[in-house]
Amino acid sequence: MPFVSATDGTRIHYEVTGKPGATPILMIQGLGASKNAWNLQRIAMATRFRIISFDNRGAGRSDKPTVPFTLEQMAEDAIAVLDAAGIETAHVVGASMGGVISQIVAVKHPQRVRSLTLVCTACRNHPWRQELLQSWAKTAEEKGMIEVGKEAAQWVMSPRSFRRLVPAFTWMGPLAALRPRHSFVSQIRAILDTREDLVDQLSTITAPTMVIVGNQDILTPRGDSEEIAERIPNAELVVISGAAHGLMMEHSSTFNKILIEFLQRTELARVAEQQLTA
Repeated sequence: MPFVSATDGTRIHYEVTGKPGATPILMIQGLGASKNAWNLQRIAMATRFRIISFDNRGAGRSDKPTVPFTLEQMAEDAIAVLDAAGIETAHVVGASMGGVISQIVAVKHPQRVRSLTLVCTACRNHPWRQELLQSWAKTAEEKGMIEVGKEAAQWVMSPRSFRRLVPAFTWMGPLAALRPRHSFVSQIRAILDTREDLVDQLSTITAPTMVIVGNQDILTPRGDSEEIAERIPNAELVVISGAAHGLMMEHSSTFNKILIEFLQRTELARVAEQQLTA
């Protein structure tokens, strides 16, 4: 299993799957999740794309530092993964916390981003969400990760899908007990400490952008996605009916269809533009 060392020495685990030599897609997951949370997408995209996915620091097989870190550092981890995989530019797809990391990548490293897909995410932390995340961190520290899962599950899935899909959310299930509390809490603190000026920098993003949200998402509601789409020039907003925060699993077929169509369309436009300027 390949690893790359970040600038501070943290080892980041990554994996390259899909079609060799095909269009590269960098996929960045959210709070507490490993790269395996993209499995339904990686399977659906394997015959069309080269997929680079990785475990954020603090999750999966990547190192779990005991010192504080930031989402800016996690964005640099993503760039280190691209470098290690030999990828100069990629379509970047980020979900939830991974969506914020993707925004930072697009702002700070625009030359590495072919397109940007931001899923169930936000560009600022409203007071109510700050309080919620702080409560999850407190629960993790005092009661453990299984209790966090019980609290968080209702925020991730729609009521109709809760009983059907909750076993699939491994970070909320029994395996959560094996994951260090401190790394989950560190990711939460990185989210809460994200600089507010990110919002003002979104207007500098020039990559084709699609913002996807479920209309039943209560953790990052539609208003968050609307704000992102308004701030990034020419961004597209897609709302999936009946979907909540875990829409990549809950409505995977619909999500995959939307994502693949966008990636193919933007890649064709990119190639056509390169041919015109050659």
